[in-house]
This record gives sequence, C-alpha cells and structure tokens, in this order.
Amino acid sequence: MPHFNDLSQHLFGKPLAELGEIERRILTRAKERRTVATDTNAEFSAELSVGDRLADSIARVGGSWAFILSFCGFLVAWVVVNTVLLMTGAFDPYPFIFLNLLLSMLAALQAPVIMMSQNRQAERDRFAAAKDYEVNLKSEVELIALHHKVDDVLLREIAELRADLATLNRQLAQYRHIPDND
Repeated sequence: MPHFNDLSQHLFGKPLAELGEIERRILTRAKERRTVATDTNAEFSAELSVGDRLADSIARVGGSWAFILSFCGFLVAWVVVNTVLLMTGAFDPYPFIFLNLLLSMLAALQAPVIMMSQNRQAERDRFAAAKDYEVNLKSEVELIALHHKVDDVLLREIAELRADLATLNRQLAQYRHIPDND
C-alpha cells in the first residue's frame, strides 16, 4: 500500500485517512484490478432466513390475480352455500358473521406479512443502490486513471516531438550556414 495515499489524493482529492470504507475498498480493488460488480439478487437472497422467504412467497401469492380470482370464487361459493343450498340449516346465515371473522383474521395476518416483504424489498433496493454506487465509483476511478495514462502518453509524445523539432531546426540551421561550392 505504498502508493495508496498518493492515489487517494489524486483520485478523491483527500488523504487515505479521510476516505470512507467503500472508497478504500474501491481503491484497493482498482489497484488490484479486481471487479466489484456482483449479482445483487443472488447476494441478497443468500442472506434471507426461512421466515423471510416464506413471507415473500405469501406476499407473492397474496398479490397475484390467481389469488384474487380464487378468493372471489371462494367468497361466492360461501355465499351460495349459506343462502341457496343450506336455506334451513346454514352454518353461517346471512350477515355472514363467521365469514367476516375469517376475512378479518386473514387481513390481520396477511397485512404484516406483506409489509415485511415490502420492507425487505426496500432493503434489497438500498443494497442494490449501494452496489451500483460501488460499481460507478470504481468506473470513475478507472476512467480517471485511464485519462491520466493517456495524458502521460500525450505529454511524452509532445516532448519527443519537440525534441525532434529542435533537432530538425538545428540541422536546418547548419544546412543554411554551409556555403555553396558550385
């Protein structure tokens, strides 16, 4: 790490001691010519617990058209069974109090599960944004380094061209001072 402080000053405009953790990691990876891009979905999913995966699955099913349509079918069947088929011995007659209880319990359980899934999606978005920042920062560092390399090459070529031009000017001056013997 002998040149890290120079690199830090050159690329970030501040000494190595003032860099954040991400900037240090990017500087190290850039110097070692290693990538920082990763599959954020796979990396994030690897850290999920069984409960997290279950909550995501429930939210995925509960937020689908298949669930909505099948649940509407269930509600229609419940109403038909308790009004038409079981007119005299319905287990949940017209105001459907038991159905309301079931719906309330379902909503009471489903809402927190969906909120957990949404919170996890927000965490996933923040995780992906942090990874995007790292990749963008490394790209910037690499571009700055590339610009400096190109500038160095151009300056070296300009110096060589000036030296060649000076040599040609000296040769031209010598040629002009040689008398004609013809």
